[in-house]
Amino acid sequence: MNLKIYIETYGCQMNVNDSQVAAAILEKAGCSVTENISQADVILVNTCSVRDNAEKRVLGRLEVFRLEKKKREGVIVGVLGCMAQRLKDELLKNGNVDFTIGPDSYRSLPAVISYIRDKGGKMTETNLSSTETYSDIDPVRVDSNGVSAFISIMRGCNNMCSYCIVPFTRGRERSRDPQSIVAEAEKLVKEGYKEVTLLGQNVDSYLWINPENTTDSVNFSQLLELVALACPDMRIRFQTSHPKDMRKGVLYTMAMYPNICPHIHLPVQSGSTRMLEKMNRKYTREDYLEKIKAIREILPDCSVTTDIIAGFCSETEEDHQQTLSLMKEVGFDSAFMFQYSERPNTLASRKYPDDVPDGAKTERLNQIIALQNELSLLSNQKCIGQTYQVLVEGPSKRSDKQMTGRTPQNKFCVFDAKDTKPGDLVYVKILTCSSATLMGEIVEQPKTLIEKAEDTIEEGLHEIKEKIIKSIARNKKPKDNE
Repeated sequence: MNLKIYIETYGCQMNVNDSQVAAAILEKAGCSVTENISQADVILVNTCSVRDNAEKRVLGRLEVFRLEKKKREGVIVGVLGCMAQRLKDELLKNGNVDFTIGPDSYRSLPAVISYIRDKGGKMTETNLSSTETYSDIDPVRVDSNGVSAFISIMRGCNNMCSYCIVPFTRGRERSRDPQSIVAEAEKLVKEGYKEVTLLGQNVDSYLWINPENTTDSVNFSQLLELVALACPDMRIRFQTSHPKDMRKGVLYTMAMYPNICPHIHLPVQSGSTRMLEKMNRKYTREDYLEKIKAIREILPDCSVTTDIIAGFCSETEEDHQQTLSLMKEVGFDSAFMFQYSERPNTLASRKYPDDVPDGAKTERLNQIIALQNELSLLSNQKCIGQTYQVLVEGPSKRSDKQMTGRTPQNKFCVFDAKDTKPGDLVYVKILTCSSATLMGEIVEQPKTLIEKAEDTIEEGLHEIKEKIIKSIARNKKPKDNE
């Protein structure tokens, strides 16, 4: 198929990676990816169903795609991902959509597109799989900055949080074999990438069991170590962690390898144990705080970010205050914060009335956002005067004389460009900040602890030498002719 494919992606990093997998499958079939929608023979939109607003944005875009179909005869529009899985035939009733393909059916893309071009009509492929991981697909890095990339290490989710639609749109949990993950990371190094993020709905439950020898297995901390050892010059990140599954073994592995970035995204969702039980999160407020305590003890310089839902079913003002108090106790570096949005077919939609008034939801969310802005500012202010290694990602949107990048703790940083380019590792001394951004200047690489110790020893030896010389000079008896 000599077709030009245009892809738009909405939602999480997993969707970004999925679009790259879909692009790879289509390129292997002879297609090419274009960034110009007006040149596309096939328009694909990869979708998210986690929140109602995400779906509304996609429905709005479908109206734009309809105009492309009117302007150019033969243009095909397909919906991929979670909305395709959830809405299936309903989307096909919309005259703007020719086919829907779920997250586990991307291999069928060439056949579906070919069939529609040859015979017309509409199609859907939305069978969920218990084994598909796309481990043999080398993703085409669509819209990549050439510096950082994503690797999917697992798919699906078994947690069944009462508010979440992901298990219904992405299926059951399955882990990808570690050999293919390491091989993909090594390939990225050869291609010049400097950072990789290992992705999963719940990375802490990653567990690959060798089908030929069931006593041979790899858990997440072991996988982290394998990637860290294979790619010592590449920064390694991961997300998302789940508080019920995060173990100290992962923290110890992070502490052992300097190329594993000290940042953990640990969604709490609520500070109320009553709410957490209703959400089916399988941990209490106290459990979560114990996890935070372990992070602080093992990784003192680690940043912690989170997700918070405001106004979940039956949430009281007291529940809300407990969320605010937990935020203060933890001191999150940043957070993704949302109003509860009921999703069809979830346990919450079937069992719990969405009974918190919209006004209360909005007010509580605004209070959460305001508090987190304060916490983020406090966190960033602690960085002033410190020097961090920053991976340069690209020019600032405000000025081409400045560059942007991220610290190992995943803090966004702006600094004068000088002679830097994307992919460079530079040292930036932080001079000022806002709640969202660190601002600084490039400085020379600070000395390591060993180098500082060597300097101290050298200074000490020099001082001792001077004292010995002075002592000899004082005690030396002059000769008669001196």
